[in-house]
Amino acid sequence: MPDSFPPARPTLPIDPAKFKDPAVTADGSARAVVPLDGLTTLWFNTGTLCNIACANCYIDSSPTNDQLEYLPLADVRMKLDEIRADGLPVTEIGLTGGEPFMNPDILAMLALILDRGFKCLVLTNAMRPMQRHFEALRGLIDAYPGQMTLRVSLDHYTSELHQAVRGANTWAPAIRGLRQLAATGCGLHVAGRLCWDEAEAEARAGFGGLFKQLDLAIDAENPAELVLFPEMDAAVDVPEITTACWGILDIAPSSVMCASQRMVVKHKGRDRASVVACTLIPYDPAFDLGATLAEAARPVALNHPHCARFCVLGGASCTG
Repeated sequence: MPDSFPPARPTLPIDPAKFKDPAVTADGSARAVVPLDGLTTLWFNTGTLCNIACANCYIDSSPTNDQLEYLPLADVRMKLDEIRADGLPVTEIGLTGGEPFMNPDILAMLALILDRGFKCLVLTNAMRPMQRHFEALRGLIDAYPGQMTLRVSLDHYTSELHQAVRGANTWAPAIRGLRQLAATGCGLHVAGRLCWDEAEAEARAGFGGLFKQLDLAIDAENPAELVLFPEMDAAVDVPEITTACWGILDIAPSSVMCASQRMVVKHKGRDRASVVACTLIPYDPAFDLGATLAEAARPVALNHPHCARFCVLGGASCTG
C-alpha cells in the first residue's frame, strides 16, 4: 500500500506554448472542439467555502475561499425555469462546492429540485455541515424516494491516506456521516482518488474491503458507485487534444462532459450567476459561456490541461 501524498515521481512542467489558442495546439494542429449534444446534467456550484482544505483540491475550496459565492436559491429557480421554458432534456441536477451543506439555502434548493421531478446528485464530505442538517435531509429522502443520491468524498480506503489529503481528524467524521446516510436508504456512492501510483484494481479491492467492513451496500467494482478520479494539476505537462485524437484514441466527442453538462456559478462581486462549460474549470474566463443556458449551448474548445488529463485521457466524468 502507498504511504505518502502526493506520489513521489518525477513530473515535467507544462510547456508554456500549450493551451494558448482555442483554435490550434502548440504544434499548429486543429484543436478538438466538443459540441453540446444535449444538456442532460446541470450542475450548481453552491459556493467554494468548505469546512476543510484538501491537498490538491482542483477548485481550491477551503474555509476562506469565497471566489465562488454562495449561490442563492433564486438563481437555482431561474435556471430550473429556463429548463422548463426551453424544453431542455435535463434529467439530473448536480450540487457541488465547496461543501454544499454550508450554503444556507441548501435544503430549499434540494426541495425545489426534487419537487420539479429531477434526479439530484449531491457531492459532500459527509462531515459536520451535512450532519447538522441530517434530520431535514432524511425527511427529503423519505419524501422523494429514489430521486436523491449522495456521493461522499473518501479519498482512500485507509484513514492514514484519506487524512494525508484532508487533514487530521477528518476520517472518523466522514465515516460517521457515511453510516448515517446508508441508514436512510438513499442512493449512496463514494468518490476516491487515484494519486498514489496505485492500480485501479488495487484501489477498488481496498475500498471493497472497507465497504464490507462497514456493511455498506456500495459495489466497489461499479464505476458509478465508486468513482475514482485521476489527479489534476494544471501545472504538470499533458498532451493537447487535437481533432485527430478522436480517431487515434477511439473516443467520441459525445463522451466528454461538456457534450452534455454545464455548471452554474456565482463569481464573487458579480451581479448575477453565469454558466461555465463544466465542473472542473470555474475560474477561467474562456470557459464562462454566458448568463443563460441558451447562451451556454455553444461548442467548447478543449483548451485547458484538465480537458486532456481528466476528461479525454482520464476518461472521467463528474456524474460517474
